[in-house]
Amino acid sequence: MREQIYKHEGYNNLKEMLQKTGELYGNRPAYIFKTDEPGKFREITHKEFRDEINSLGTKLIEMGLKDKRIAVISENRYEWAVAYLAVVTGTGIVVPLDKALPDNEIENLIIRSEVEAIIYSSKYDKIMQEIKEKNNTKIKYFISMDLTKEQNGIFSQKGLINEGKELIEKGNTEFLNAKIDNEKMSIMLFTSGTTAMSKAVMLSHKNICANLKDITSVIKIDEYDRFLSFLPLHHTFECTVGFLYPVSRGGAIAFCEGIRHIADNIKEYQITAMISVPILFESMYKRVMKSIEKKGKLKTVKKGIKISQFLLKFGIDIRKKLFKEIHDTLGGKVRLFVAGGAALDPEAEKGFNQLGFTMYQGYGLTESSPVIAAEDDKFQRLGSIGKAFPSLEVKIDNPNEEGVGELLAKGPSIMLGYYNNEEATKETLDEEGFLHTGDLAKIDKDGYIFISGRKKFVIVLKNGKNIYPEELETLINKIEGIKESFVYGKPEPDGDYKICAKIVYDVDIAKEYYKVSNEEELKEAIWQEVKKVNKTMPAYKYIREIIITNEELIKTTTQKVKRFEEIKTVL
Repeated sequence: MREQIYKHEGYNNLKEMLQKTGELYGNRPAYIFKTDEPGKFREITHKEFRDEINSLGTKLIEMGLKDKRIAVISENRYEWAVAYLAVVTGTGIVVPLDKALPDNEIENLIIRSEVEAIIYSSKYDKIMQEIKEKNNTKIKYFISMDLTKEQNGIFSQKGLINEGKELIEKGNTEFLNAKIDNEKMSIMLFTSGTTAMSKAVMLSHKNICANLKDITSVIKIDEYDRFLSFLPLHHTFECTVGFLYPVSRGGAIAFCEGIRHIADNIKEYQITAMISVPILFESMYKRVMKSIEKKGKLKTVKKGIKISQFLLKFGIDIRKKLFKEIHDTLGGKVRLFVAGGAALDPEAEKGFNQLGFTMYQGYGLTESSPVIAAEDDKFQRLGSIGKAFPSLEVKIDNPNEEGVGELLAKGPSIMLGYYNNEEATKETLDEEGFLHTGDLAKIDKDGYIFISGRKKFVIVLKNGKNIYPEELETLINKIEGIKESFVYGKPEPDGDYKICAKIVYDVDIAKEYYKVSNEEELKEAIWQEVKKVNKTMPAYKYIREIIITNEELIKTTTQKVKRFEEIKTVL
C-alpha cells in the first residue's frame, strides 16, 4: 500500500474539520470576490464563513429540519458552499443537484430524494414556483439564495442566516453541539443519467474525510494557495478537491466567471491552483504554444526546455525563471493543475510540466468520494493516473494476457451503496467490499495505474461528461414506430466524440404514422422526434446524427445487442 508523503491525522467528520481548521486559519481569506472598483477585491474570512454556516444550520434545525433531506442547486457561488456545509455538518442530509438538468429531471430527482427543503438561486425561480404550485413533493421550505427577505412564502437564505445568528446569541447551541454519525448517509448524490436510470450514491462523513486525508497526505497546499472554482460544485471532484480540500487547508477560493474568462480570472485573482477536466487544460496548453509560435519564440522555448530538463537531473530547477513570460500570462502565481474526469492528453501534461507548472492527473468516481488514484508530489508517470491513494487497496479483476481487466477499489472512501437500489449496489460492491469501477485498466510493476477504456461502453466526452448509451436508447425506443436503437460515439478529429444513433424502424408502423413516401422523408421525420428527445436532456447528451434502417441489430441468443459487432457497421 502506498505511504503518505505528508503526515496528516485527518478528521472524523466535516464538522470537526471546520472547527479545527477554523481555529488555525480563521483570519485567512476563504473566499475572494470582485468589487465594482477594478482591482479591488472583497474577502470573506474562514471565521466569517464558519459563522454563516453555524447561523444557517441553527435556523434550519429550529425550522424542524433536523435529520431531514435538503437539496441545494445553483451555479457555483458562495451561498452554495454555506448551504452545503450548514446542512451536512449538523442539520441533516444534503442532496446536491446538477445545475444543468432540465426542469423535468430536477422535479423528478426532488421527488425521488424526498427532500423537505431546497436552497436555490434565482435561475430556478420558475421551476420552483411550478413545483410549489403542483404540491407533489415533500418540500416544506423553498429557500432562495437571492432574496433579501421572505417573499410570497419563499424564504431568504440571508434572512435565515441573520435569524440563526440571533438564536446563537440567545444561547441556542443545537447546531453547534450537534453530534455527527460518521458512518451513516449524510450526502446523497445522483449519478449522471435520466431520472429513471440515475442512481443515488450514499456517502458518509467517513467517506469524504478519508478522501480528504488521502489528498492532503500526497499533494501539498497551504493557507496561501488560491483555487479557481470552475467545475460544477455538485460534482464530487469539484466538491471534494476544489472546495472541501482548500477549506480544510485554510486556502482561498474564487469563482470563475465562465470559460472565456478563465485566463483573466487566473491572473486577476492571483490563482495558484486549479482542478478541471482535461479538455480545458489541453486547450489552455494549445493557446500557450500558439502564442509562443506567433511571437516567433518556439525555437527559443524548445531550447530552454532541453536545458532546463537537463539541469533538473542535478536538482536545479530554473523553469519558472526561464519561462517567466509564459507564467506571467497566467498571473505569475500558478503552480498546480489537477486534471480528472477523463483521459488527459500526455502532450499537455508533459508540456505544462516542462514549462514549470505542476500538472497531475487524477481518477475517481462519485462512488469513491471521488478520488481513487492520482499523480502527486512524489509519484508521477506520464500516461498513468498515478498510484492508488494510501487508504485504498486496488486490484485488477480477471486480467487478460496484457494484464488489462476491470479496476476494483476498496477502502474507507468507498460509498455505502445506492439508495433504494439493492440490486445495483450488489452489482457494484462485491462481498469483499471492492467497488467495481467499470473501467478497464492495468497496473505496472511499480503500482502505476493505466486506464485502458470503459468496460460497459460508456462514452466519455473530453469535458469529462459520461454518456450512457443504454439510457439514450431507452428514450429513442419510445418514439412511435421505432423497434430498437444503438447509440455510439463517433470519433471526431479533435479527439472528442459525436453522439450518434442507429435506429431500427418498423416498416409498416413508421411509414403509416409519419405519412411519408420514402426513406429520406422518414429519416427527417424521425430526426424531428429525436430532437424532441434531446430537449429533455442536458446539451452534452444530445444526439447529433442518426442512421435509420429496417434491419434488426446484431444480437446474442439472449437478445442482447452485440455492441462490438454493431460498432463495426457504423464506423
